[in-house]
Amino acid sequence: MKIVSIIFVKILFCSIGFGQNTPPPKPFILGVTHVIHSNILNENRTLNIYLPDGYQENDTASYPVIYLLDGAADEDFIHVVGLIQFYTFPWIEQVPNSIVVGIANTDRRRDFTYPSTFKSDIELSPTSGHSDTFIFFLEKELQPYIRKTFRTTSSRMIIGQSLGGLLATEILFKKPTLFDKYLIISPSLWWDDASLLKLKPELLKPDFQHTLDIYIGVGKEGLGPGEIPHVMEVDANVLADMIKSSESKNVRVYFDYLPDKDHATIGHQAVSNGLQILYKK
Repeated sequence: MKIVSIIFVKILFCSIGFGQNTPPPKPFILGVTHVIHSNILNENRTLNIYLPDGYQENDTASYPVIYLLDGAADEDFIHVVGLIQFYTFPWIEQVPNSIVVGIANTDRRRDFTYPSTFKSDIELSPTSGHSDTFIFFLEKELQPYIRKTFRTTSSRMIIGQSLGGLLATEILFKKPTLFDKYLIISPSLWWDDASLLKLKPELLKPDFQHTLDIYIGVGKEGLGPGEIPHVMEVDANVLADMIKSSESKNVRVYFDYLPDKDHATIGHQAVSNGLQILYKK
């Protein structure tokens, strides 16, 4: 009994001592949040920003920028930043140290879709059809803000999934020089009966000079919700084949089919694969 009592007293004192010497908890900081006002969108927009390890305001080093659609803390920002951090570890060095700009949504259906001619699309997304305004915001307000606020190189990547993949594809076709790397996952090309795939984008021409590296990842996803049936993995394959037909030597595309993933589960794995492919050593 005495032995048990002695052990209990020792444990009690050790616990008290541990509590007295333990520093108070402090926040675990993953990035910084900026709120900017967009005159183009007529609203405030939240940006979650990850700065690479060692980033210093008074340093001279500059960094590539990765723009992440669906970039709120409760969307894709945390798990994508985890991948970026992992692949930039000095013992891996798959991806260069990069700034990640997560663009939090206010109305993604409004921002990520162009006007549809189908009543069913409009009923599904009543505020849809204003991607042109959002793209203008990216070009004229967001990218200049990031260049002014942080030390950046000319390298710019965009990551988009689902409707975000639709938007990334639209930018690729209509404003290809906004980015030089496109990571497109499960794009909702079914929108407006896949009218985007009927365009003849500039990047297909032999005199297209801007260097583009494009990753397209899709899982076993089946039919999109549009009025006219579209199998999402088929449309993604059509997109990849269309880009492969480019006569420009500056355009490279990589198609990645992940049959063990679906629309809900593909995101993390596809981003991981895309980073490895687009930043081949």
